[in-house]
Amino acid sequence: MDVRMDWGPVLPDSLVLEIFLHLPHDAVLRAGLTCRQWQAVSRDEFLWRELFYSYYRIPRSVPRHPSAVSWYREFKRLYDCIPCVEVQTLREHSDQVLHLAFSHRGHRFSSCSKDCTVKLWDTERQDGNISLVHSSSMRQFNWGYTQFSQFNPDDTLLLVSGVYLGPHHSSSGEIAVISLDNYTLLSRVRNKPYDVFGCWLNETHLISGNLHWIGNMTSCSVLWLNKAFQDIESENVNVVKRLFKIQNINASTIRTVMVAHCRRHDNPDLLLDYEAQSQARRQKAEQDNQHHPLLFDLGASDSEEEEEAESEEQCGTDGRSHGFSSARTPQPTISGLDHVIHSRKHVGARELQIETQVAQMMGRAYTKAPDPSLINPSEPGEGEDKTYLLFTTGSLTYSPHQIGIKRIKPDQMTTSGPVLGEERSSEEFFDSLDHVIDIHGHIIGMGLSPDHRYLYVNSRAWPKGCVISDPMSPPPIAEEIDMHVIDLKSLREERRSLRAHRAFTPNDECFFIFLDVSRDFVASGAEDKHGYIWDRHYNICLARLAHDDVVNSVAFSPADQELLLSASDDSTIKVWRSPRMVRLSQASPRQLRPRSLLPSWLLRHKNSTFPGNVNGKAVSEGWKKPSEGK
Repeated sequence: MDVRMDWGPVLPDSLVLEIFLHLPHDAVLRAGLTCRQWQAVSRDEFLWRELFYSYYRIPRSVPRHPSAVSWYREFKRLYDCIPCVEVQTLREHSDQVLHLAFSHRGHRFSSCSKDCTVKLWDTERQDGNISLVHSSSMRQFNWGYTQFSQFNPDDTLLLVSGVYLGPHHSSSGEIAVISLDNYTLLSRVRNKPYDVFGCWLNETHLISGNLHWIGNMTSCSVLWLNKAFQDIESENVNVVKRLFKIQNINASTIRTVMVAHCRRHDNPDLLLDYEAQSQARRQKAEQDNQHHPLLFDLGASDSEEEEEAESEEQCGTDGRSHGFSSARTPQPTISGLDHVIHSRKHVGARELQIETQVAQMMGRAYTKAPDPSLINPSEPGEGEDKTYLLFTTGSLTYSPHQIGIKRIKPDQMTTSGPVLGEERSSEEFFDSLDHVIDIHGHIIGMGLSPDHRYLYVNSRAWPKGCVISDPMSPPPIAEEIDMHVIDLKSLREERRSLRAHRAFTPNDECFFIFLDVSRDFVASGAEDKHGYIWDRHYNICLARLAHDDVVNSVAFSPADQELLLSASDDSTIKVWRSPRMVRLSQASPRQLRPRSLLPSWLLRHKNSTFPGNVNGKAVSEGWKKPSEGK
């Protein structure tokens, strides 16, 4: 019934607003179609602030995203721009898919699998579908499988990390460098333990690892800088150089290296400290109309009219999941244990304890002092070009439970100079860690934010107050995965950790669950057959992405965070896009710019509601998903 009347509104605005405050958001949107007065009230900022906090269950102490222009649009962003709609399933791999990596431009991505291939995919086809462009098998090099890949900064080379065929506890691996111009193999580098993975330092140099045992439970990790290829003109120039030599005790080793560049720390994409956000807003207000780039940017890609054209609102899930046992093909999980397991059979516990004490004494006597410039505050502008090497390590047990940080100095960025690095005295046999962050749990994944300001860490917590008396018997680990957030500028952990995803394997079978971070979101795999997406600012889980088995890896497109990939033990790669992008791809040009007063997504779906669950399928509460492209 049309309640519009010539003599004006029947109810005052204040009373209509009070009624709307007691309605769910979908009813508010439908009521706004009734008349112009109700339409105006249905867009009230106070109303949408209340709806926002109540629907997403966000504590009211958490402020609105600093670059959000309104509560209504922020509500809309959180459930229409999440890549939660499955649009394509890639089945070209014949075994478990372990890792995904996008190029920096976002035009290609690579995938690694237990089928021992690395595949390259094109994301820029005219029809919007993703297609396979190249596949390389590494079996000829005695690899068991490929486990990790990474594009160099200018997207001309691909680093591929693999695991050698060998015994169950073998720790040997290798890194291959492939040219993306003609897909030729340029070089191969030994990598031990294999779960160092390896990473690019710059366009032409990569970092690998080696491990030397110097006792039953004591070892030395050596990190090497390698040139990706040797030019003909430089045959007499080193292609490798030792970066660091670090002592390990209690059967621990260095694993999972990655490089953080600190050039953008003073201009982050997103500040997670709410007090710092307020300070940044105050500083901006004091600039008196000076034209500077905004500190925060949601990066809306379409005009006001295009936003009004979008048809339906979609949103995420409550993030709760159920336990599943994962029948995973046996593979090496915690590397470097073969030496320790053998030693335990022939050496008593007392001898191993004495060895650790002696190793600690030797380490204190023969280790270089840490770099004070990492911890001490920098002068303005001094820290812009700092480069940090990040890795997992430990000191109490073999399971990785600490984040080690080591600064890479400018003279270490090239292989020129002595192969063994800078000269050192006999009392500086080992390099110290510049900083260590203890996670108090088994670390199973790490990922950097695009601006390299924040490090996100997947871990499975140890019981509170636990004491480790035997390095080979670490505490039991939780099934819940905690995602810690570490600010690399202050070198402290943010108070808020993310949780929703789960894992079930014990300590000695624990494997890596890769995560990825975009400007506004963070995503992770899990052993419960789902991928997960969280909002970085509000700290809430927005979507679960369903697979038929363990989800090992996820990857956002750096060119468009509304495109996400997930890789699983079910041998598939799933492609997820946001409901907004799905509608835009299906709409005709004439539909993109409607001139109506109300947005077309409301006019076309008057009987729709917001979803309460997102699994790439139709959801509860009456909302219909756009075409899923299955």
